[in-house]
This record gives sequence, C-alpha cells and structure tokens, in this order.
Amino acid sequence: MVRDPSNIRTPVYLDNQATTPMDPRVLDVMMPWLTEKFGNPHSTSHAFGREAAEAVEHARSQVAELIGADTREIIFTSGATESNNLAIKGAALFEKRHRGKRMRVVTLASEHKCVLESVRALEDEGFETVFLPVGQDGLVDMDRLAETIDDNTLLVSVMAANNEIGVLQPIAEIGALARERGALFHTDAAQAVGKVPVDVEADTVDLMSISGHKIYGPKGIGVLYVRRRPRARVEPLFSGGGQERTLRSGTLAPPLVVGIGEACALAGAEMGQEAVRLAGLRDRLWHGLEKRVGDITLNGDARRRLPGNLNIAIAGVDALKLIEYLPDLAISTGSACTSASVETSYVLRAIGLSDTQAAGSVRAGIGRFNTPGEIDFAIDHLAEAVAQVRGTSKSP
Repeated sequence: MVRDPSNIRTPVYLDNQATTPMDPRVLDVMMPWLTEKFGNPHSTSHAFGREAAEAVEHARSQVAELIGADTREIIFTSGATESNNLAIKGAALFEKRHRGKRMRVVTLASEHKCVLESVRALEDEGFETVFLPVGQDGLVDMDRLAETIDDNTLLVSVMAANNEIGVLQPIAEIGALARERGALFHTDAAQAVGKVPVDVEADTVDLMSISGHKIYGPKGIGVLYVRRRPRARVEPLFSGGGQERTLRSGTLAPPLVVGIGEACALAGAEMGQEAVRLAGLRDRLWHGLEKRVGDITLNGDARRRLPGNLNIAIAGVDALKLIEYLPDLAISTGSACTSASVETSYVLRAIGLSDTQAAGSVRAGIGRFNTPGEIDFAIDHLAEAVAQVRGTSKSP
C-alpha cells in the first residue's frame, strides 16, 4: 500500500546527477547582479566595472579554496563540456603546435560523452587515442593503465566520479602515475566537486573541469582548473579579447560567476555533513527497494561511489516503460546528455551488463533538498510501478 503523500510535494525529484536545483542562498547572492549591478568586469576604468571585477575575483577565490588551487589557476567557462573540450583539445593543440613529441591520449570507455568525443576528435589531428576498459565495478585497472602510459603519452583523462553509476576513480593514484611518466592528468570532476573531497595538489591534477549546475549553482557556468607549477600548457580554442588569461575569451557574466562561487563556498562548509546524510538516504532507498521490489542489482562498486548515487538493474523491467508509470517521481535511465538516445547506456555496457540488463537499469540521484519522506515515497511508487510492469500488480 502506497503511503499517504499529502505531506510530500510531487513530483519528487531524484535526478540530481543530471542537474541540481539552485540553492536559495546562491540565488540571493546572484540577485543584485541580475538587477542593479550591471557592470562589465572587464571595463575597470569606472566604479561599475571595478565592482563587477572584484565580485568575479572573489568568486574565483571561493572556487580555488574548495579544490586547493591558486586563484590564478581558475578559468571560468560556460560549463563542464566546454572545460573538457578546452582541456583535452587545448592541451593537444599546444603540443602539436609547439612541441609535437607526445602524441598519445588515454581515457576510459566509461567517460562522459563530451570527453569521449573530444578525444576521438584528436584522431583527425594525428594523435593516437586509447580507450581503456573498466572492470565490472566501473573502476580502472591501474596495472593496465600503467602499461598504457608511455613516453609518448601527452594526456590521461579520467573522470573523478562517473555521472551514471557514481563510482569514484582513484584519481590520486592516477595523477601520481601520470606525473611520474611525464603526462598531463585531466579529470572531469563535475560530479565529484562539492560532494566528495577533491584537492588538486594531493590528487596531482593538472587540469580539472567543474560545472555550476551540479553543485546547486546556476546553469551556463563552469570552471577549468589549469595548473601553473609545473605548468599545464593549453591553447585557446577560439579567438577574442584574451580574457581569462587568454585561455577563454568573452565577457564574463557576473551573476553566473558569483553564483558558482557561492555554491563552492557552501559546498566547502557543508560537504562533510551533507555526504553522511545523503549516504544514509541512499542506503534507505537501496534497502527499501531490496525488500519491496526484489531481484535488483547494484551497478558499480558498492563502496567507492558518490554518497547520493544509486544505479540499479531491475530484472524483468524495461526502464523506459517503468518511468511511464512514475509521473510523480523524477529518476532517469542514465546520462542526461544522452537521454534523447534510445540506445542502452554505453557506461553500463562497459561494466559488462547485457543489453537487457542495461535497458532495465535506472539511476536515482539524491541531493541536498531530499528528505526521508521523499525516499519512502520513492520506494512505494517504484515498488508499485515495477509490479505493474512485471504484470503482477493487483487491481485496486
């Protein structure tokens, strides 16, 4: 029997890996920059521009503090997709134009689509590209990675946390290995930053991508961290006025910049406590579904994963059909960036799932504003929907 949902606001949102709702505290900080504060941060000959420039630099310091970086290493972009493109293609472009010695780029088969496509694009530029498999747990085989990174390797790109199955890669080990072999290490940390500790020094990261809307900030803003010492060389991808230390031309949007800055500051202050709470809600959801649904399997490593991520394969169910029975619950079948595709998830296939198992998998992303009551609501509705799809539901 489904519990009384009268105290639950529907639909219940459990897709925080796709995007997070903006934290009201972030919006409060942004509002003045959407109304009376309109200065161009690059026009510092007057007070309006100087005020905006100061706000941008304050936000830059907030981002830097969260990841243990220098403020001069923070480059604002439009989002993680642009950051990933700039990191991968920009590093390759610099190497080809100025040195041309290292022509191999290594990544994983389970990376985000924009990383995979950026790496594939380098093949037309004469680069050798290597897409390593992952294990059934979704993790990289460090021995195989070590065998792959040679003297010809320019860049290793491995995401910190997978956007579908939530597994946490050993980025500190990968970073140390890449540095030892003289290769750059880039990590797409859009899903990890603000949810688990990330430190560019401790993790030996040279290039890191961050997204504002994954950490309760605004959409349309991201960050590329670019190491200064030892320097990670990146060529800009388009021409312009030379803003952001010549790497990313274009007028910055102060409302979005101050938004991601505040989101990072909040994450830094609250991440530890929040992670414990989200892991508890995730486990509540998992155990409830184990009991009520049955015949479900966790996709990806059970321990090395984001605190709020749950990706499960449900036997005897087609996930797209299941979601049709869940109008009051927002979950997904995989990455939002490939949700228009009817193909099964390449990430789930990479960890060894059959097409049937992958087609029966759903992802729940639990976030800052979810409550225990919403988790119980999700358990009830998922259990009923699975029963209907499996054809075992009893008519009321």
